Amino acid sequence: MAKTSSKSKKTVKPAAPPGLKGVSAVDRALSVLTAFQRGDGEVSLAELTRRTGLIKTTVMRVALSLESYGLIRRVDGGGYRLDAEVMRLAACYQHAFGLADHVTPVLEKLARSTGETASFYTRRGEQRLCLFRVESANQIRMHVQPGDLRPMDKSAIAQVLRHFDRGRATAAIDTPLFTSGVTDPHSAALATPVFGPGGALLGALALSGPVTRLTPARAEEIRLELRTAGIDLSTACGG
Repeated sequence: MAKTSSKSKKTVKPAAPPGLKGVSAVDRALSVLTAFQRGDGEVSLAELTRRTGLIKTTVMRVALSLESYGLIRRVDGGGYRLDAEVMRLAACYQHAFGLADHVTPVLEKLARSTGETASFYTRRGEQRLCLFRVESANQIRMHVQPGDLRPMDKSAIAQVLRHFDRGRATAAIDTPLFTSGVTDPHSAALATPVFGPGGALLGALALSGPVTRLTPARAEEIRLELRTAGIDLSTACGG
């Protein structure tokens, strides 16, 4: 197999130009906004205070500003929930990259041909975000949903995101990578990088399934198919 040259809950921030610093009020606002997690309905003021580490009065002031932009809404019980502006921004994000149009058909084809769940992950600081996912037709499968955050651990997906995020001039690694029982003792995954314009890493294309089915031998059988899909998707995305 040819080798590909490379290149939470705190998000790793890009280095700022010398002498420039972020705006503390914006940092506080974003800490409140990003404190919301998948599955949250209403989140109490006390819980937001706990998640952000900010004092209650600060959270309340920040919440007023976020409400004015339609990002969160205060509910009758005194807690808060995300509001419609978040959905609009999410739609803008996907449209800006056109990723869904390129990625979804690839995932559907992989899931259909391999019988495993196909997904696309991007890096979010020290976590990885499941951006798109097409479930396996098999009843035994791992239940992760688009929008879920997983750790940047030693799984194949996290390794691909970490390695190629450093730039394609780093030491070559053989992809797709396969790991078994890392994040979950019952799951295995096979992952390969996807690149965009200028060779920038867009994310990791992955196949995952239970260890009883996605064995090392089975991973070797479908390895070339995943690698080819990753190369074709990179080409479609301008990589």
